[in-house]
Amino acid sequence: MSGTVSRRTFMLGAATAAAALRVAGANDRVRLAIIGSGSRGQYLMKSANQVGNVDWVAAADIWDLRCDQAEQVAGTRIEKYRDHRRLLERKDIDGVIVGTFDHVHAPITVDCCRAGKDVFVEKPMTSLPMQGHDVVRAVRETKRVVQVGVQQRSTPHFIEAKKRFFESGLMGQVTMVRTIWNANSGYLTPVPAGMERKPEGLDWEACLAWLPKIPWDAKRYFNRFAYWDFSTGGQTGGLFVHMVDVVHWYLGINRPAAAVASGGIYRYDDGRDTPDNINLVLEYPEKVNVTFEATITDMIPAGSALIVFMGSGGRLEIFRHGYRFLPARENAQLGEINSGPTPDFHMANWLECMRTRQEPNANVVDGHYGAMACHIGNIAHKEKRRITWQKEWDV
Repeated sequence: MSGTVSRRTFMLGAATAAAALRVAGANDRVRLAIIGSGSRGQYLMKSANQVGNVDWVAAADIWDLRCDQAEQVAGTRIEKYRDHRRLLERKDIDGVIVGTFDHVHAPITVDCCRAGKDVFVEKPMTSLPMQGHDVVRAVRETKRVVQVGVQQRSTPHFIEAKKRFFESGLMGQVTMVRTIWNANSGYLTPVPAGMERKPEGLDWEACLAWLPKIPWDAKRYFNRFAYWDFSTGGQTGGLFVHMVDVVHWYLGINRPAAAVASGGIYRYDDGRDTPDNINLVLEYPEKVNVTFEATITDMIPAGSALIVFMGSGGRLEIFRHGYRFLPARENAQLGEINSGPTPDFHMANWLECMRTRQEPNANVVDGHYGAMACHIGNIAHKEKRRITWQKEWDV
């Protein structure tokens, strides 16, 4: 099977696609709104459009231009707001996509739940450890359907690999997982020309929300990953959160016992405060070490993102390009097993669960612990010491 996509991947992808089509073919249309309609928010709107059978009602963003862009993506006239709370007063909205900066993911998700709306919230779900408690409590009390934007959980080749190598027992005992994500050019986004002065129609104070009030900072707005407050540590909250979520999902673990970290600003001393090179090691009580390495000083895209599970039964290398399984000696008869990339059905899963009221693939408890793996690593990096898990972080 070397170099091929397995038949099971195709079958699983077809089944997931069928679920998406059931959403698109349903009689009841889903009425949606977007809060935070920048580039990522617009991408998520397009994903919902591809699933189909949705009606766009409104958009809220602190910059008028982003609301106008959202209206173009919606393909119809929508109501526009700067204050998301006014949007949430509407009774004609079923679900809200939250595509804001990281520091308001959690509070806006709570606001949406309390207003009776289902939510698709971008990752990381939280920017501070204790925010997860607020989100989990709100979801449990309101019974809303909340999907966290770690889309690997709805991608067929990831689902297949879990069943094929982990649920079958083929991987054996996994004691180490290495995660790598280098060369992400989004972490070096330049400020567009002419934006040194705050544009008209952009409410900077509303953008800061609960953060300390500072003057307009174009670099912070356009390259949020360079700053702790807007991006949950840069490459940890933006990249590692995807990978450690897969580790938690595959291995059935969620609380690292301790973390150590190393890294810093080695090349891009441009006013940023998140490291351009970072290494984390998380120790789990289940006798598993999980490492993360990321750099934006090596910008060669080849082999730049990968999760490597090292087990007694073999090694699994996986990410969005597909997977490769290398068997251990006792499984040598299997040979190398490969799969190519498969589509992401994460938005389709959320829309389907809105109708069925079932729990989505990436729930808020998993969202909390995935973000917490980043937080504990961030704390270790900031404080330059080994950080152990605190009971108060449990939900």
